[in-house]
Amino acid sequence: MAEQDSPEKRGRLSRPLVLRAAVALVDREGLGALTMRRLAAELGVESMALYRYTPGKEGLLDGLVEAYFAEVNTRLRISSGGDDHEPEWRRELRRIARAFAAVAHAHPQILPLVATRPLAVPVARRPAPVLDLTEHILSVLVRAGFDDASALTVYRTFVAWNLGSLLVDKRQVVDNPDDPDPVLRLGLHRLPAAEYPRLRSMVPRFADFDDDREMLDGLDSLLNGVPEPLLDSFYGDGTS
Repeated sequence: MAEQDSPEKRGRLSRPLVLRAAVALVDREGLGALTMRRLAAELGVESMALYRYTPGKEGLLDGLVEAYFAEVNTRLRISSGGDDHEPEWRRELRRIARAFAAVAHAHPQILPLVATRPLAVPVARRPAPVLDLTEHILSVLVRAGFDDASALTVYRTFVAWNLGSLLVDKRQVVDNPDDPDPVLRLGLHRLPAAEYPRLRSMVPRFADFDDDREMLDGLDSLLNGVPEPLLDSFYGDGTS
């Protein structure tokens, strides 16, 4: 791209644009392909132009997490609720779980960063989209009638299950995606049947795994053990 046509030259380069390009590159080619030089080439600018929007490769990785949570929050703004027979706080947690899973399926390479990068910085320094989702979940629980300690326990349980189930799902790497035989497709033929009889016997279940159903069923099992709050007043103060 000629210099006069570059986004930076025309004042169109921005942090959201840089992060969108980084997400697209990682989706196509994996995290290993993401470098400042490669991303600059994708955007048609010099590498140094990116440093106005991110401090370097580590900052880019944090930016991927920021973009991931921003997409989750966008999905929540445009999606609807669930089963009217559920308490509204549980309905909202299921809606959040679905949105989070949808973004994980769209950007599986970024999911491991979502589980690890926020832990490397203090809460107050995490990207705004991460804090926004945390604030929303806690507000949902407090408005439903949970006290602060109980709300934090439910929040941590919810996040742990949601992330854990998605990470387990995404680790089920297919060995040979073109093979119709589930044993060969998943590479389980490499496991000696005499040593791993249970793994081999569960091949049909691995092949027919419904990750969304498993995630939501597991979430329901966890939430069934949570005592109902004294007051189910979700959004009872008129806020949204």
